[in-house]
Amino acid sequence: MVHPLSDRLLRSWLRCRRKAWLDRHGDPAERLWNPHRALQLADREKRLQQCIDQPLERCTGLGALQRGEPAVRLLLLRRDGICGRPTLLLRKPQPSQLGSFSYQPALLQPGRHGTREHRLTLALWGWLLEPVQGTAASQGWLINPRGQRQRLNLHSGLNQQMQTALTRLQQDLKRRNPPPLTHDRRKCTLCSWRRSCDAVAEAQGELSTVSGIGGKRQELLQELGIANRQALADAPGDWLLQQLEERGIQQPELATELIAQATVQQRGIAEPLQAGNPDPLPELHGAPGVLLYDIESDPDARDDFLHGFLPLSRGADGRFEDADSAPYRPILALREHGEDRLWQRLQRLLAAHPGWPVLHYGETEAIALKRMAERQNSEAPHGLVDLHQRVRQHWRLPVDSYGLKAVASWRGFRWSQPTAEGARCVLWWRQWRERHQRHQLDQILRYNRDDCLATWAVAQWLSNAAASGNDNSSPASSD
Repeated sequence: MVHPLSDRLLRSWLRCRRKAWLDRHGDPAERLWNPHRALQLADREKRLQQCIDQPLERCTGLGALQRGEPAVRLLLLRRDGICGRPTLLLRKPQPSQLGSFSYQPALLQPGRHGTREHRLTLALWGWLLEPVQGTAASQGWLINPRGQRQRLNLHSGLNQQMQTALTRLQQDLKRRNPPPLTHDRRKCTLCSWRRSCDAVAEAQGELSTVSGIGGKRQELLQELGIANRQALADAPGDWLLQQLEERGIQQPELATELIAQATVQQRGIAEPLQAGNPDPLPELHGAPGVLLYDIESDPDARDDFLHGFLPLSRGADGRFEDADSAPYRPILALREHGEDRLWQRLQRLLAAHPGWPVLHYGETEAIALKRMAERQNSEAPHGLVDLHQRVRQHWRLPVDSYGLKAVASWRGFRWSQPTAEGARCVLWWRQWRERHQRHQLDQILRYNRDDCLATWAVAQWLSNAAASGNDNSSPASSD
């Protein structure tokens, strides 16, 4: 069976050659459902409605093209074994075989600036249009999130680049084995094949698995003959420092840090950073309790929609209560209720727990409260403790990321919803705001409570490691 090339395959290939190969030949069982794709589709529909001054149903398909609608969306086009569905075709008053009008392709770009992927995709759509209207589209449009339009000339040079990319895509798809992993694996967090590629990267000891190494650093290290994680761990520190300085990198500590991180990950054993292993959480000594705090946010909408707290009181025996049975205190930040009301609720909850440290992971929570306090002409809450900062100050860990998911998972913590993640939580939130189905809100609250529990798992490990006087560094079940 011959599978046609498509605009989606081309866009996958332009992002990552391996992704395009896996899209065609990969085992579907290894492919993860991607919430980012659902969020992108929802955002596209919303933006299309803003671009088109009539019902979207009227602008869809071949009938809309034949009627000469001002805009046509998602029309399937085919040419020479290649297919595509332009996001939007915009009518212009230039005669074609369709009538006194013709069309130009338009792409809704996700950011402020167009990329090579966007330009070549527009070129492909313009080329696919030619048999339909009898004339090539000489121009296309890039539309940014603000609705601003940028004209793009679909010149012969751009079309040649597009044809060359299609040829190379076809060659890659004929390979028996997938292309190598991409150098810059930060964007892999949005890919449905990330789990499969992560396993390959770990098995091969790829430099990209070392925390602190992105695409540019990986290329630089490979230019120096450092091919993998083991080679980096074995590299002489003075030599690497000299090589980095000769290339204009004025960070004396970088060479030592990268070598040490690679070494820790190769050994799989955490390393304390301070002599005597001092207690990283002295705020817990004598505290009557602790508040575990985590925010859920929709970054595109700049909406911190949930502030979740898990209060743990300290008993007469000096021990904190069991986190699994502790009462969870979620505070939804509904915009229609106003920020004043949210701020009052947060202040009441914090005031009800005087002297309790507020543990959170990362700077999001502290920044959100500080900015809210400024808008409310109030003072930011005291007693916040950033566990991410404490981890980085006191430990070097055998993890490829120092985010909460990676660190808590290394300690053996497991989320009760295995496929839950930040993007899926955002999707649940948007769906709940639209439909108000209780199960979607329950999923959000459950995920946030798990984040609070994961924060406590990291805090317990930090405290126990200091108290025991050893590194307590091997992965374990939840403490």
